[in-house]
Amino acid sequence: MSSAAATTPAPRSAGPGAGRRDRLFYGGMAAALGLTVFAGFAKTYYLRLFAGGPRATLTGGPFTALVHVHGALFTGWVLLFIVQTALVASGRVAVHRRLGLAGAVLAAAMVVAGTLLAIGTAARGSAPAGVDPLAFLAIPLFDMILFAFFVTTAIALRRDREAHKRLMLLAYISIIVAALARLPGVLPLGPAAFFGLAFLFIVVAGIYDLRSRRRLHRVYVWGGAIFLASVPLRLALSGTGAWRAFAELLTK
Repeated sequence: MSSAAATTPAPRSAGPGAGRRDRLFYGGMAAALGLTVFAGFAKTYYLRLFAGGPRATLTGGPFTALVHVHGALFTGWVLLFIVQTALVASGRVAVHRRLGLAGAVLAAAMVVAGTLLAIGTAARGSAPAGVDPLAFLAIPLFDMILFAFFVTTAIALRRDREAHKRLMLLAYISIIVAALARLPGVLPLGPAAFFGLAFLFIVVAGIYDLRSRRRLHRVYVWGGAIFLASVPLRLALSGTGAWRAFAELLTK
């Protein structure tokens, strides 16, 4: 055996210690993401019924039934993610798996509601101040595409526990952008700010892998690359004539 091979540390296995660390880490991530969603939407949605609350969405549109359905479904995802993480942490894996079916149905409903809301908002001519509604449509539609892709892949790989939980985390991160953009002072900084903050969650997850297992799981490699590549792709695509024609077709 060469001296280099003899001194190279072997990857840590996912033993009992890693299991306990994983429970703490993924539980912490579930809480952090949930708090981010609440902080982002508290002023523009969750607290709107209180005195002085907003009477219009961030894009200036009314609070329609679809907006409330969308809000209920995405809030349900936040709560279900916390519950599912807690079930795994407490060893109730069988219940976790049974709830997985409800999670799949919920995810499908989220994609439908999110897509319809994005198209309806663009058709109404609403978007953040100074942004063309048809160009902006690329951002939420790509969010839905990424979310659907990560969830579908997670379901397909549900027997691979290590891949599954990372894919579900990536699915959550892929839709956290809307909440991050609503944090004070973030939206005026542009896409680099709110997408960059979202990517930080993936960076934190990758660092945890490196510290706990001395290697980066393949899901974070290609999943993180897909998320990162989608940002310039959707921004570049949104300014093309082909995208405008497609967006006009969707919003007719």
